[in-house]
Amino acid sequence: MSPSAARQLPEATLTADELRRIDAYWRACNYLSAGMIYLRDNPAGPNDELWYHASGCRSWLRVTRHTQTHEILAAAFAGMAVR
Repeated sequence: MSPSAARQLPEATLTADELRRIDAYWRACNYLSAGMIYLRDNPAGPNDELWYHASGCRSWLRVTRHTQTHEILAAAFAGMAVR
């Protein structure tokens, strides 16, 4: 597209208050996402987890894993009883 054919957009500038609000929103989003990843409970011992086997059978699995030793204690397809 030639420069003369490009649609001209009006220049938009943000006020100091708008910039402050955008910055506050961005910081809040980062804080919440970090909290969801890093500040969640990390129980020691056996823990029930839901795994997705993307590169294999593409099934959801319910796995009981020991969080300290990483030993798999039980596994079953999701929706079935864990043995």
